[in-house]
Amino acid sequence: FLGSSPRLVVGPEGAVSAMVAGALAPLAVIGSPEYVQLAAALAVIVGAIFLVARVVRIGAITDFMSVPVLVGYISGIAVFLIIGQLEKLTGIPSDAVTTTGQLQDFVTGLARVHALTALIGVATVVVLLGLRRLPRVPGALLVVVASIALSAWLDLDGKGVKTTGVIPSGLPPIAVPWAGLSDARDLLVPAVGIFFVAFSDSILTARSFAGRHQETVKTETELSAFGVAEIAAGISGGFPIATSGSRTGVNDQAGVRTQVSQLVAAGAVALVLLFLTAPIQYLPSPTLGAVIVVAAASLIKPSEWRELSHSSASEVGIAVVTMAGVLLVGVIPALLVAMLLSLIDVARRRSSAHDAVEGWHSDEQRYADIQLNPGAFVTPGIVVYRFDASLFYANALRFKERLLAAVSGAPYQVHTVVIDAAGIGSTDATAQQAIREAVQQLQNSGVEVLVADMFSPARAEWAQLGLATVVGEGNFFPTVASAVTSSTARRQSRE
Repeated sequence: FLGSSPRLVVGPEGAVSAMVAGALAPLAVIGSPEYVQLAAALAVIVGAIFLVARVVRIGAITDFMSVPVLVGYISGIAVFLIIGQLEKLTGIPSDAVTTTGQLQDFVTGLARVHALTALIGVATVVVLLGLRRLPRVPGALLVVVASIALSAWLDLDGKGVKTTGVIPSGLPPIAVPWAGLSDARDLLVPAVGIFFVAFSDSILTARSFAGRHQETVKTETELSAFGVAEIAAGISGGFPIATSGSRTGVNDQAGVRTQVSQLVAAGAVALVLLFLTAPIQYLPSPTLGAVIVVAAASLIKPSEWRELSHSSASEVGIAVVTMAGVLLVGVIPALLVAMLLSLIDVARRRSSAHDAVEGWHSDEQRYADIQLNPGAFVTPGIVVYRFDASLFYANALRFKERLLAAVSGAPYQVHTVVIDAAGIGSTDATAQQAIREAVQQLQNSGVEVLVADMFSPARAEWAQLGLATVVGEGNFFPTVASAVTSSTARRQSRE
């Protein structure tokens, strides 16, 4: 009802579940009423943190989650899900909780493959891939129903194939976990950690799927929705929840378009709990594993990686680091490293931003880069220099050096420099000093400095920094053409 993503599926999630277990282990005996109360209270506290985060607008941090981060993250999650299903697909036991540990157990345990389990898993994958060619056919649902029927008929559980097992019937009671909330102080720190993991994982997953379907996910809306969902989980006897990458993948593969799918799913869960827990116990684990593997494999889009490679090698590197980080160190460390790399990449790009000496392009009636437009007319005695980035500490020296080099390298005596400031958005203290030094050096050499096409916010910032006074209040012009015309007129009047 409250979320902005039409595809996102929330519920129990591996990383969050492990954090819940770790937080509650020292506080109560597993399975005891106190343990259940604390788990429910933890969900309520996490929900409250989500709502507070909505009020203080913490969602702004997602602006640093670039496309390479999203591509690497969702690819890492896909590989994580596939490796996590190897035990179900093959029957090779694994007690590992890490991806590398699960993969190692699979490789070293190949001799212990349960033949019938592997046969069911492979056959299910093949059937699901075949049914994908029939987009209107609910392949996953048909496979699950058929596997339940075959499992009951053939007694697969008796033949060593793991099944879901007995599920208690009935709906959970609704109650506020007051007893657990009395221990809120002990639960607060783990609740904050769970919030960050659930929030990062959920927003990344939502944005990844939204980008593939030309949709928009509103971070603040998602914070509110998750806050309510966490509290709802707590008062219904559940524990903290997050986005399920596997179920979201299955949901997307089924072709859902709106949140109605979640209402249908909730209704189906209620029906199962009330009337169908008996047949569900026969559902083979390899069938579930196969459904998740096929859905997870579809999350990896080679086209997205190709687009990154066409953009830059650095963006591919960020995506690879994010993907490897998700698999090796977990979501939060991977995201922190990836966002740091993204910021470094931004600084690198801006420090080597495009610049140009410009001339008048008569066909297009504008000033253009003379290297790209050799026929552009350069007014004798005037250098028009353009720098396409905000000026800050990482590129300030380059701006100064390139501006002075444009003047010293001109094939004629320069009397005026026009700075085309259309691409300059902001200026920091380091850049202020560099600009001041460059302008004063040019003025001391008898070169007049004019500034053209600077947007109002940047002009106001230059005025606040004192740069407008250094350049001269009368030396700012709305266009490069008007600056050149004014310079020519001034020169002629002096002569």
